[in-house]
Amino acid sequence: MKKNRIWMPVLALGLMVTLTQCKKGDKVSPDDENELITTVQLEFQPDGPRAARTFTYRDVDGDGGNPPSKFDTISLDTKMTYTLKVAVLDESKTPTEDITKEISEKKEEHLFVFTSDPTLLITYTYADQDSRNLPVGLTGTVRTGAAGTGKLRVQLRHQPPVNGKVVKFGAPGPGSDDVNLNFNLRVK
Repeated sequence: MKKNRIWMPVLALGLMVTLTQCKKGDKVSPDDENELITTVQLEFQPDGPRAARTFTYRDVDGDGGNPPSKFDTISLDTKMTYTLKVAVLDESKTPTEDITKEISEKKEEHLFVFTSDPTLLITYTYADQDSRNLPVGLTGTVRTGAAGTGKLRVQLRHQPPVNGKVVKFGAPGPGSDDVNLNFNLRVK
């Protein structure tokens, strides 16, 4: 009996802390959960008469399971300017669901982030904004630097409102990743 008396206050305190930590209003509604994205296509249209180049990541069964069926190396020319358009799909469904439309309709909740490593391989400039003039990243301009190899990290940040307040500030945080990919990048 004495042992139980010692643990009772500890359990009560733990329960109180747990209950006060969970605020009902801090929850994101089920409609704001991350989308299933199986395919990301990056279309680079160079300035001038050259043909566009499209590079694809595809993992139809999603995270886990089988490895991606396609994960292209991005190959771009040195000292060029490209218009970048992003397409995002869910190919686990028939017919394929175009998530790009949903991202465009909910611009205030999404942000693409493009980071090259090393940083001098490319620079990215946003060409689209949401209703508050914050960047989105479905379209943009890419300028390549000198020849080299590295990585291009492509993130789609999902930043839904919390407690009815906007959390998107035109920066990667806060939020969660709908997409987080590291493409091999070659500038030649």
